[in-house]
Amino acid sequence: MANLFMIGSATDVMLERLGEKFTIHRASDMDDPQAWLDENGAGVDYVATNGHDGVKPAFMAALPNLKAISCYGVGYDAIDTNAAREKGVVVTHTPNVLNAEVATTAVMLMMVCYRELLRDDAYVRAGRWEKEGNAPLTRSVDGQTVGILGLGRIGQAIADKLAPFDTTVVYHSRSPKDVDYKYYSNLVDMARDVDVLICITPGGPSTNKIVNREVMDALGPQGTLINVSRGSVVDEDALIAALQDGRLGWAGLDVFVEEPKVPEALRKLDNVVLLPHVGSATVETRAAMGALTVDNLLQHLKDGTVISPVPECADM
Repeated sequence: MANLFMIGSATDVMLERLGEKFTIHRASDMDDPQAWLDENGAGVDYVATNGHDGVKPAFMAALPNLKAISCYGVGYDAIDTNAAREKGVVVTHTPNVLNAEVATTAVMLMMVCYRELLRDDAYVRAGRWEKEGNAPLTRSVDGQTVGILGLGRIGQAIADKLAPFDTTVVYHSRSPKDVDYKYYSNLVDMARDVDVLICITPGGPSTNKIVNREVMDALGPQGTLINVSRGSVVDEDALIAALQDGRLGWAGLDVFVEEPKVPEALRKLDNVVLLPHVGSATVETRAAMGALTVDNLLQHLKDGTVISPVPECADM
């Protein structure tokens, strides 16, 4: 049987399917995974990992005969795809199966910010409705102008889900796409023209802190920032300052720079909604992601091909 090195967790269903064809070596069961790889890495054929843990460079170096890396998640910036390609290693991920769920999370965060759901829930629980009367008015989600940073598969799903709210969708990405939405080549210009900025661009060096103070100031005190991409996309220190100063109105965040560690300053603010990176975290979607992660490994073991390579490995 082929040897599989597993980084991170896996469901019982995934382990059962993988166990039929692979000998599984779980990093979580090892006192020192690096030491184990230094001694046994030459015999490892495959790696299963996730978008958060990825594959450390030292791990990659200890796997001279690796054939494929299957990533549970659509994001894969924690995997050095260039290093993988140089070694002839194909990298896969799990696109499409989570598009709708992450899009729902983005729209949900926008709605929670606009309708002050957390504030009003606390208002009722504290008995203030009975004692003080009606809660303060909120804002309507309908008719807003929404800028999407990164109009890929999930970005398009977000735009589709916003359609019933009669929103005007615009977008910024590296290049224009064949869509009807207005394209902005400059992110600051787009931020200045929208009510909501939704981040769904990939992480990595090219997008690190792309949403900086200038972007947030352009979005303004009535603006809302939603991030369902990667924590690195937003300058977290600048975000905290903007929310504290009122230069930015609201934020809805599913991702953070050093998650699961979330800055205390963010946790203290009442104009931000915080989620523990649950954009795709439903039973149905995670099952589909797990199935595709396994399917990629099984197919490569069978015939050397994969179902969903990352773009950098599409020609391998």
